Amino acid sequence: MAPASTKRGEIPFSHPTTSTPLKTWYEIHGTLSTPSSPTHRALVVLHGGPGIPHDYLLPLVDLANTYPAPVIFYDQVGCGRSTHLPEKKNDKDFWTPELFLSELDNLLQHLGIQDGYDVLGQSWGGMLGALHAIRQPPGLNRLIIANSPADMGSWVAAADRLRLGLPEDVQETLARCEREGKTETEEYEKAIMVYYERHLCRVKPLPVELEASFAWLKQDDTVYLTMNGPSEFFVSGTLKTFDIRKDVHQIKVPTLLINGRYDEAQDEVVEPFFQEIEKVKWYRFAESSHTPQLEEREEFMKVVARFLGYENR
Repeated sequence: MAPASTKRGEIPFSHPTTSTPLKTWYEIHGTLSTPSSPTHRALVVLHGGPGIPHDYLLPLVDLANTYPAPVIFYDQVGCGRSTHLPEKKNDKDFWTPELFLSELDNLLQHLGIQDGYDVLGQSWGGMLGALHAIRQPPGLNRLIIANSPADMGSWVAAADRLRLGLPEDVQETLARCEREGKTETEEYEKAIMVYYERHLCRVKPLPVELEASFAWLKQDDTVYLTMNGPSEFFVSGTLKTFDIRKDVHQIKVPTLLINGRYDEAQDEVVEPFFQEIEKVKWYRFAESSHTPQLEEREEFMKVVARFLGYENR
């Protein structure tokens, strides 16, 4: 089958807390439905980080190339090809989940798909997708929460446990750099990569898609540093107190949970979604960590396509 057509563009996005004109960059693979030419619901892909752009999720193009299903990627404001705001580093009043919920609503409206769409959110994107679904938007049909926590406390606890499995010298380097405020040093970065190679992506060498996302992050870590903090297990930003466990029962659409055996999002991190969402399925990838779309690509696409009903079209 020929590759799906690709369209790229930028969407104006305004926010009351800044006078800076903002733009959200997006990329569509496949053809969106129109009233005169209905096709299939679009899948909107929400990337992680926050502040780690969509590149590492590009394997999802397989869905558009295999099934008649348009797939939409976009870079959230503050990273990738969208508007950057480095002057707002550490501005915790600006970088909030509400900002990104508004940006998602703006994208849906601009593309004219607000009345019918699916969402796949990965890591932070799954947290964002869950927040979106809790509001019960009428156009949301199905939700996929991939490798995401319902609360940051369980995420950090799981990371601390996984960290104990690292070589002792790596653990010592991480602790010392965090204690001495040296989390932006090359030494700390190398120690973090040991953790990432076990619990973020187990493919060696790292896939080019993930390397591309990391390259963007290295250029501008404003959003990641402000909302998350220096690393996956040293969370000091605005998401430190993130906890939606009491609200996830308000998600009413059919939902698929995804995590991996070696994932940062260990089973106890994902379980609150499974316990509280009424229409929910859970798939755990046996050979993956945090990025099964890169680690078990073919199986990942089958699981997602089956849940979204693509195989029956």
